[in-house]
Amino acid sequence: MSVRVGPRRPVPMRPRDLQRYLKDVGWPRTPEAPPSPLRDTTPETRSDDTIDALARSAEGCALCRLSEKRRTVVFGEGHPRAPVLFVGEGPGAEEDRTGRPFVGQAGQLLDRMIFAMGFERSEVYIANVVKCRPPGNRDPQEDEMEACAPYLERQIELIAPRVLVALGKPASRRLTGSSKPMGAMRGRWSSYRGIPLMPVFHPAYLLRNPAAKPQVWQDLKLILQRLKSTTAE
Repeated sequence: MSVRVGPRRPVPMRPRDLQRYLKDVGWPRTPEAPPSPLRDTTPETRSDDTIDALARSAEGCALCRLSEKRRTVVFGEGHPRAPVLFVGEGPGAEEDRTGRPFVGQAGQLLDRMIFAMGFERSEVYIANVVKCRPPGNRDPQEDEMEACAPYLERQIELIAPRVLVALGKPASRRLTGSSKPMGAMRGRWSSYRGIPLMPVFHPAYLLRNPAAKPQVWQDLKLILQRLKSTTAE
């Protein structure tokens, strides 16, 4: 059993692929990246070391039943001082095998979403509500999310992102405290411990329902606007 934390070298999206994606979501021009101060995310050694220490503490976690059949603890990866933190519900089969979050088909779509926002994958942080794969890729249960909550809460505290993005219903409900359906939460700003929070459809949902992609792109544009406004303050 192993755990991986550090960012991997991203595979750049070719310009024609980016334009194809933007056209697919109904946004024909390349978005403006956030102002340069936002992207000045030079790692702070102390914070990075603390994130590593937190990841190491999760390696032997046995606080819930998910530890019984996991192959790998999928703690998270990205920049330790990322301006944007994406949170999904839990690892899938490929993530359990590799120890990295969002590396299957849904992860590839998330990569395109991140790139379309003007970021590389290594400039943001990606995590999940639970760090071990639920059997059969089912949604994590309430007691499992509760057991894993201290890890996610500490991740958010250490990274201190300017914006949180909840991917899908389990993560959105967990972070907002709402029981509303996903369609009622997406595109509407909430807050998690003072951090702006935007729920969006999960990339896996978009693979099944591509007609929802333009809605997600509208949500991503709201996130970019919020990032720019917080940079200007």
